[in-house]
Amino acid sequence: MTFTPPNFPVSLITTVYNEADNIEALLNSLLAQTRPPTEIVVVDGGSTDNTLAILETFAQKSPIPLQVIRRPGANISQGRNAAIQAARYTIIAATDAGVRLPTDWLEQLIAPFGDSPPPENSEFSPETQVVAGFFRADPDLASPFQIAMGATVLPAPDDIQPEKFLPSSRSIAFTKTAWQAAGGYPEWLDYCEDLIFDLNLKKKGYSFYWQPKAVAMFAPRTSLGAFFRQYYRYARGDGKAALFLKRHLLRYLTYGLFAPLGLFLGWRNPRLLPLIVAIGVGYIWKPYHRLFFYLHEFSGLSAGGKLAAMAWIPVIRATGDIAKMVGYPVGRRWRQAHRSDLP
Repeated sequence: MTFTPPNFPVSLITTVYNEADNIEALLNSLLAQTRPPTEIVVVDGGSTDNTLAILETFAQKSPIPLQVIRRPGANISQGRNAAIQAARYTIIAATDAGVRLPTDWLEQLIAPFGDSPPPENSEFSPETQVVAGFFRADPDLASPFQIAMGATVLPAPDDIQPEKFLPSSRSIAFTKTAWQAAGGYPEWLDYCEDLIFDLNLKKKGYSFYWQPKAVAMFAPRTSLGAFFRQYYRYARGDGKAALFLKRHLLRYLTYGLFAPLGLFLGWRNPRLLPLIVAIGVGYIWKPYHRLFFYLHEFSGLSAGGKLAAMAWIPVIRATGDIAKMVGYPVGRRWRQAHRSDLP
């Protein structure tokens, strides 16, 4: 395959850990980009499966230089920082293993930089130094559970307020200057690290160019157990980083006070039941609104599959809320115990 390089070089970085079942798909999607990266830098956190062998085989035949760095025991932040330090170019594009990248993903992601990016250590130019891409559930999925999962936990483009959006590092581009100014990814944090990185960029005055066309597709969790563990860890990360306190307190109030009070009032006065049901429906309305959008794309899904997806939404919502309520205080206790070590 003949590649047309970008007008300026771009380093693509990612981290991996036991990704043998999906890493080749990611690498192939990078080769298929309309504007491929100039180099790929992958940090492996100590994989025990066939990930490294796949990477090394791919590096031998890839027309794009692929650098593989081994960092056994490294968390995601440490891996990303190591990859960025090893990257040769000013513009860094980041993604994650387990995603599928449409062929125009990188082209769209770096388009806001224009024909040439700001030079290394250039005069501060926030509108051209951070680009926020988007992410969504992969429309190639066929599982009603995963479709419901995507509708419940992922925002739709219409939900986004660009000035407030904090991009996932599944789809983001930035300059090394911005990364250095933010202090890199927070190596003391194992989850929610990309949110802290985003917030540190904003604290340094960087605005994010919202680029919804740069979409990374990924597969949501396939079981309630895996989803519970994921959201427990996210909430634990929120607690460690002291993020979203009001949001978590509201969740405790909803489940610990408002919901039991509503059930009690409905039992004592059945005339209040329609109002209570309406409030409950309002709580899960947005996921259903997104689901209708998803179902339009999944035209091959059977009527039973569509009903199953609809039935999963309240179960997924409640499971995620419980996981967050369990995980957040664990993270807060960790923060209290390690407060003298935190930046």
